[in-house]
Amino acid sequence: MAVIALKCPDIEVVVVDIFEPRIIAWNSDHLPIYEPGLDDVVKQCRGKNLFFSKDVEKHVAEADIVFVSVNTPTKTQGLGAGKAADLAYWESAARMIADVSKTDKIVVEKSTVPVKTAEAIEKILTHNSKGINFQILSNPEFLAEGTAIQDLFNPDRVLIGGRETPEGKKAIQALKDVYSHWVPVERIICTNLWSAELSKLAANAFLAQRISSVNAMSALCEATGADVFQVSHAIGKDTRIGPKFLNASVGFGGSCFQKDILNLVYICECNGLPEVASYWKQVVQVNEYQKTRFVNRMVSSMFNTVSGKKIAILGFAFKKDTGDTRETPAIGVCQGLLGDKAILSIYDPQVSQEQIQRDLSMHKSELDRPPHLQPASPTAIKQVTFVWDAYEAAKGAHGICILTEWDEFKTLDYQKIYDDMQKPAFVFDGRNVVDVDKLRQIGFIVYSIGKPLDAWLKDMPAVA
Repeated sequence: MAVIALKCPDIEVVVVDIFEPRIIAWNSDHLPIYEPGLDDVVKQCRGKNLFFSKDVEKHVAEADIVFVSVNTPTKTQGLGAGKAADLAYWESAARMIADVSKTDKIVVEKSTVPVKTAEAIEKILTHNSKGINFQILSNPEFLAEGTAIQDLFNPDRVLIGGRETPEGKKAIQALKDVYSHWVPVERIICTNLWSAELSKLAANAFLAQRISSVNAMSALCEATGADVFQVSHAIGKDTRIGPKFLNASVGFGGSCFQKDILNLVYICECNGLPEVASYWKQVVQVNEYQKTRFVNRMVSSMFNTVSGKKIAILGFAFKKDTGDTRETPAIGVCQGLLGDKAILSIYDPQVSQEQIQRDLSMHKSELDRPPHLQPASPTAIKQVTFVWDAYEAAKGAHGICILTEWDEFKTLDYQKIYDDMQKPAFVFDGRNVVDVDKLRQIGFIVYSIGKPLDAWLKDMPAVA
């Protein structure tokens, strides 16, 4: 919305939320999310044609186009639990729009939603319309966290799906006119509603599948002495495959991939396609396997126990250049280590202590709720401390575990870190950011995903 305001100075953009602390933060000098470049965009537009307000109903009533960007978490109970998307927030938003509208509106799905959601929303709006016309459009978002502003300034494509009726085409054109302020017209793709909704799920599923594919290969590389970096470089040179999303790691995270694939699995099952469902389910299963494999490798190489041992956790966000921890592999890895009674010292340059405590102590179903419905304060975990410096985290530790590819982890003084650690000193690189040979020369025992194993590790079982 901030980028639309920046690129379309003639359009007034109002972002509304029922959670007042979030709106206060958007109106302050400390925005509620960290995203490179976002501060500048908001500061240029805020108060001119970009506004943040908790007066939801007033601004929805006044709007010509309403973008709905509410949570669509995975259902935790009832029909489709564990796979289907929970559309409760979507439904309440649609009912509110119908209640307060006095003029015709275009309602745009911005949240990632299951295929055919538009039809359900359409029914709610038309049955409550009081003679007002609503057109539903699907306009899924393809930006990536950490590069979101550039992705919006220069998108690969903008996708708009709508009804293939005269009114639907008119609504598509209205939204197309907004984006064409800065996006070349040939990059704006117009489809029917269902194609737009499914394209978003398919795009995320294909990207996640690439990560799970290279991670599956990383296990084979370790078993055979191959180097996953060399393998992915070689296959990435094939123009049909390409180099992106072929970095082996401890697993994918973020708010979308797992949720969207499980959603896709559920839709396939509901449409009588069990073979297709099990194919996509395997992408998520390989991701879980990769996290478990990583923890097993850590425990088995440290004499089969980490009980009472200090482990430095470097990085908690699911990727660099974001403070987002949703579905971060760090949660599973830390919980696995805590299960074996390790003592964790955690450092991340952008994630708060409170957020990490929430992630480690609260159930995922609680974390998926809007902030005002979450428990007030998370339970403190005795075995976990939080520090604001990588050197402090590593002091006196038996092992270092790198779980986010922050650039600063590449340039740390590892000799200094080694000198302050217990011996033997271990580095478990879940993001392949360190120079393995250099660290081995210093004296570290290094496990880097998909790389040839240290002699030490070869003698240890792969599973604790």
